[in-house]
Amino acid sequence: VAGFAALIAARSAFDVFVNNAGTNRPKPLAEVTEDDFDAVLNLNLRAALFAAQAVTGRMLAEGRRGSVINMSSQMGHVGAANRTLYCASKWALEGFTKALAVELGPHGIRVNTICPTFIETPMTKAYFEDPAFRAQVLSKIKLGRLGHVDDVTGAAVFLASDASSLMTGSALMLDGGWTAD
Repeated sequence: VAGFAALIAARSAFDVFVNNAGTNRPKPLAEVTEDDFDAVLNLNLRAALFAAQAVTGRMLAEGRRGSVINMSSQMGHVGAANRTLYCASKWALEGFTKALAVELGPHGIRVNTICPTFIETPMTKAYFEDPAFRAQVLSKIKLGRLGHVDDVTGAAVFLASDASSLMTGSALMLDGGWTAD
């Protein structure tokens, strides 16, 4: 945290900050360890909070308007088996985003989340090699496909742009309809 804050303090303020780091340790609650808790919550919430603190501190100091985009998840709006830690961290990130939007809105800084469904990446590839898991996930996605990185980058460009200038404290759902019912 201190190293990141020092890097941010040494440069001029950002116009846009995409707060995108996360991890997951899917397992039943009965198997969750303190190490699991610390790993997931420290990256998904603690790091996001202190990164946003450093970035928005510079923005405020320079009177810079802009956009903070916190990468959340559809799991910040629903629950799922074996996802207690991940869901808890993303629900907390959603609350943090809303509170920060209220705090920073008067300064012209917008704060929103992007909430993707499962995205096909090298990190998620192993999960989707399991046909049962893939079928279970796709059964929840009304559009019938996994997300792609381009889906997320398009949403980030939108939230970074003036096209979303009246949007703050909002969650942009990229879940193919998972949370629609």
